[in-house]
Amino acid sequence: MKYPIRLLFFVLCGFAAHLAAEPGAASGEPKPIPPLMYGSAWYPEQWPEAEWDADLARMQAAGLNMVRIGEFAWSSLEPAEGRYELDWMERAVAAAARRGMVTIIGTPTDTPPAWMTTKYPEILRVAEDGSRLQHGSRRHFSIGSEKYRELCRGIVEQLALRFGKNPNVVAWQIGNEYTEDSFDTESRTRFHRWLEKKYGTLDALNQAWMTAYWSQTYTKWSQVPMTTGRANPGLLLEHKRFVTDTWRDFQRNQTEVLRRHVEPRQLITTNLGGLGWANRFNRQLVSADLDVISWDEYLGSGWFDKTKNGTGHLDPLRSGASHDLVRGWKQKNFWVMEMPPGFVDWGSVSNSLDRGETRAMAWHAVGHGADCIAYWQWRSALNGQEQYHGSLVGPDGEPVPVYAEAAQAGVEFAKAGPVLAGTEPVSEVAVIHDYDSRWAIEFNPFSNRYDQMQILIDYYRALRERTQAVDIVTPAMDLSRYKLVVAPSLNVVSPELAAKLADYVRAGGHLVLGPRTGMKDAFNALNRERQPGPLLPSVGARVEQFYALLEDVPLAGDWGAGKATVWAERLDRLAPDVEVVLRFGSGNDWLSGAPAAIKRKLGQGTISLLGSVVDAALMNELARRWVAETGVATQGVITAPAGVKVSRRVGAGREVYVITNFSKGAQEIALPEAMTDVLAAGGAQLTSVKLPRYGVAVLSRALP
Repeated sequence: MKYPIRLLFFVLCGFAAHLAAEPGAASGEPKPIPPLMYGSAWYPEQWPEAEWDADLARMQAAGLNMVRIGEFAWSSLEPAEGRYELDWMERAVAAAARRGMVTIIGTPTDTPPAWMTTKYPEILRVAEDGSRLQHGSRRHFSIGSEKYRELCRGIVEQLALRFGKNPNVVAWQIGNEYTEDSFDTESRTRFHRWLEKKYGTLDALNQAWMTAYWSQTYTKWSQVPMTTGRANPGLLLEHKRFVTDTWRDFQRNQTEVLRRHVEPRQLITTNLGGLGWANRFNRQLVSADLDVISWDEYLGSGWFDKTKNGTGHLDPLRSGASHDLVRGWKQKNFWVMEMPPGFVDWGSVSNSLDRGETRAMAWHAVGHGADCIAYWQWRSALNGQEQYHGSLVGPDGEPVPVYAEAAQAGVEFAKAGPVLAGTEPVSEVAVIHDYDSRWAIEFNPFSNRYDQMQILIDYYRALRERTQAVDIVTPAMDLSRYKLVVAPSLNVVSPELAAKLADYVRAGGHLVLGPRTGMKDAFNALNRERQPGPLLPSVGARVEQFYALLEDVPLAGDWGAGKATVWAERLDRLAPDVEVVLRFGSGNDWLSGAPAAIKRKLGQGTISLLGSVVDAALMNELARRWVAETGVATQGVITAPAGVKVSRRVGAGREVYVITNFSKGAQEIALPEAMTDVLAAGGAQLTSVKLPRYGVAVLSRALP
């Protein structure tokens, strides 16, 4: 027999857990969501039922308290049209409950079964080149297909009727990782109807898009193309908005069914993939209809170099920014529904994380506001497109090396969960990420050196190093809670948005605008006013001209000294109370001596315009000045060496610090005062912590 002692341990441990958990499972009392939910994707439909309990016993032994099931199981739940087989799922939910685990059910609408795509081929997605997808993958459906939505409602209603009052089900996940839009005839018709509803008349559309350019004028709605290539900027921006609304409508098709039948305690979410920053649609708007936001964190440079996704090691700066972006969609804590247990199988090199890195990655997410960590996946699938993907147990059901690391985190999560309950990251600083502006710049970046996401990260890094808490929000969010708001590339500015930002400043806020601000209006047309467009009266200055740089240009002034890189804007003061805080030096005849950054008092606050991308040293100095001048609190900041990341969560009368060491070696961190070691037995009081590489400390203290 293989691993006889381990098997005996699981049998005895499982039997004891079964006896302990059975009364609660049978009582019918709803199970609460654990304060720190910890789980994995589990696919009972792929394995003999006789093996389920062994899987669940190992999960329990690793400290998991949640399983996610069902999101790819449509063919097992409805093997033929109208024939539903849900008993196996009910037995799986009950089996997990006996092991003390709650369940999240995924609606299986990411993978329509073969009987469906055969009988209703019109539901299959059509790529932009006109080719129709075939069965055998996932997301091969058209989000615009009304027939597919009807079929989705059918299976979701059956699941909701069966499990909507199940005491062990705590949440629902809609589909899986929304990604692809479709270019089929039905979707094109939807697009034309969407445009007609928005614009009312073709004359209004033609005027907004300036279709007289290149004789693009339309006389029928059906003439408007549907494309993502080089096209009219107004068309491209509206297509992105249409895709957003279509995904939101596709999602509502299921959430409305669930809300009719499930108890309100069962939360509704979806797991948004794509490293957080994916921009096929506006994720903040899609998130608005959900109870809680979930996303799937995988390694990768994301927007920097997609060929390296899944390869390398965790970049805690970009990972932290991704968490803060997701948290900003609803300005509250979130769930990580998928995290790789060691490695993936779709990277250019699907390397394994270092020993300890998986645990550190999980804790890093918690520090940024994650209240749930779940791995994808629990057990290696015997076949299928992701059979090599990392897991916690192998195809034989036995633990792989990273299992012990996950189990260590499970023990720690159980200790820290009650302390973290009711806490969240709190920041007085926000960085604005705006989908419309991001799309508008991506359609025509003007310079392939202008990486607007890297620019955002540069602002984020400099500010977070001084505050250890930065929110990333859209301009539509409530900004009044922030003392300092920075908008690195707010390209699209409508009169309404300009008025909102001006009101924020007059009420005492401090707003810093970056390059390319206000070039475009809501239709992606150039504003008649020069930059910053409708913000010009508030800023009191305008951009005389913008320049894509091949060579750096020196900068100096009251805000410090450094270099303009990549992009520069020559400013002109229009109001006498505008203060020039940076000027260009010699090196570019168009810019020499001209204002490069200005600052102006407006009401109770200040508004500033930095018209250049600047080097890292100057950005650090700017962040230091902005934080100091705006009165952003820094008393909770723990000074840490490079590579050590500190996050702070506040609430329930306490503050909790999560410290993770991503540096190459051991580090010692001095604490400003004694704090309780949450993970240590007895809750020792510490005045400093020593962390090995990938070491983690969780510390708490009462708020004064």
